[in-house]
Amino acid sequence: MVIAWWAALLGLLLAIGLILFRVNPIYALIFGAIVGCLLGGMSLSQTTDTIVKGSSGVMGTIIRVIAAGVLAGVMMESGAANVIASNIVNHFSDRLAILALALSTMVLTGVGIFIPVAVLIVAPIALEVGQKMHYSRLSLLVALSGGGKAGNIISPNPNTIAAAKGFNVNLSQVMVADFIPAVVGLVVTVILATLIKNKGNFVPETEKFESKNQTDLPSLKAAIVTPLVAIVLLLITPIGDILGIKSLASFNLDAMYILPIAGLIGTFAMGQRKKFLEYMTKGLAKMTDVVLILIGAGAIAGLVGASNLPQKVVEIVQTSGVSGTFLAPIAGILMAAATASTSTGVILASNSFSKSIMSFGISGTGAAAMVHTGATVIDQLPHGNYFHVTAKAVNMSFKERMTVVFWEMLVGLSMTIVATLMYGNLF
Repeated sequence: MVIAWWAALLGLLLAIGLILFRVNPIYALIFGAIVGCLLGGMSLSQTTDTIVKGSSGVMGTIIRVIAAGVLAGVMMESGAANVIASNIVNHFSDRLAILALALSTMVLTGVGIFIPVAVLIVAPIALEVGQKMHYSRLSLLVALSGGGKAGNIISPNPNTIAAAKGFNVNLSQVMVADFIPAVVGLVVTVILATLIKNKGNFVPETEKFESKNQTDLPSLKAAIVTPLVAIVLLLITPIGDILGIKSLASFNLDAMYILPIAGLIGTFAMGQRKKFLEYMTKGLAKMTDVVLILIGAGAIAGLVGASNLPQKVVEIVQTSGVSGTFLAPIAGILMAAATASTSTGVILASNSFSKSIMSFGISGTGAAAMVHTGATVIDQLPHGNYFHVTAKAVNMSFKERMTVVFWEMLVGLSMTIVATLMYGNLF
């Protein structure tokens, strides 16, 4: 049976409302899906089938996210991420310190580190820079967060995997499609952070920062092996397509294989092969919350997919005279804002509205890019973990952290506008 659009909408709004009231997002999403199905006239057994079907639809994404845990575990637990970040900052002059900080988090997220973890890694370095150069905490966090957002849309992270799976395209295609928007995001981040470097609170001379013992860290050459192998393998297929080389274009090795392989090779390069199983275990632990969120998002996507809500949205867009192209970025913006999560926002937007978005003649890669960048606009709200983790990383109060949201929004919006102009068939 087809659920009425209003029942699906009420279920979705209930889930969002529960998340805003700090109910665990997984339970909020599943409960919203249950209520929406029952309001739409489904029986208990039909409701169960709908939720199971929706959750089953995200299993492809979940498998790839679990595989990404190997790479993330190796990069974080070995100290490779710390080495890459510190080397980037150390190789830039003081005059380019903000660029160095933004580029550091961009590179870390770009090679598969979660954005909050990337900010945590670079934050002590940023605070030292801010103390030395007399830059405000506001400026420092905008640099870190903006750079992280730019890297996040070109990474093999769960959000990119979800965008690719939601529109049935290769992960590497989404990463390549988002490259120019990411560069624009980096540039906008540096400009904004520079403009506000004298606004807000500053880092006092007495503040101390923790840093990892340098003897525990690998060399830079060893540290870059893992991300380098992952990037090279992921880009073989799109490079083959661009150059017209059939042997490369048909390579098509899935991220499910590439990311663990890169982690294993990197572990050997760093001389830490005996710790590989430990890195795998810790990497998987870091993915647990993401996997559970994806299951919850799949449940609510099952509700929306079983309803005529997507068709109603298309009708509204068509009668309003607004280009249907804008449905993709708007869906990403709204769903990520509602859940305060890029990954959850992307999977809700893509799984629920992919057919409606592509009915306007947009390619799968273009739709994925627009939804993905849209999900970076206001995903940093207080009902999500990222807001609080990053505030703690640079020792900000709640009120001061709220002032950063506007500047982060401008970074995400710049990337969304560029992606929409590039892939939205507006001209």
